Amino acid sequence: MAELKTKATEVSVADFIAAVPDEARRADAEAVCAMMARLTGEPPKMWGPSIIGFGSYRYTYDSGRTGEMCRIGFSPRKAELVLYVLDGNADQSEVLNRLGRHKTGKGCLYVKRLADVDADVLEEIVRAKIARMDAAYPA
Repeated sequence: MAELKTKATEVSVADFIAAVPDEARRADAEAVCAMMARLTGEPPKMWGPSIIGFGSYRYTYDSGRTGEMCRIGFSPRKAELVLYVLDGNADQSEVLNRLGRHKTGKGCLYVKRLADVDADVLEEIVRAKIARMDAAYPA
């Protein structure tokens, strides 16, 4: 079995964020990092080369393969912020309709700039993801 690429590392989150070349994206990353740390009560940690995660959980697929991943996280990519806060199988259209300008993937929320979204609604989405993770994977 191949080794998982996305695992916790000892890379400094502060150094990673400081190296984000775009000043606006760097400021957004700092704001998201502070918000997620406040809401989770967990310190940020690098997962793989580009994900900033908070907390962790162990999972097991039906195949028996197991792994560990951050409970929530984000990545300040070149084109946009990617927030790992959605559930691919849950209807979240009501809250997403209130968010503002964004795109979604199966479990990802893509935001160009934090100024494009309602900060209170974003926090609501993050809080809901934390609650779902706490229910599914109690500490």
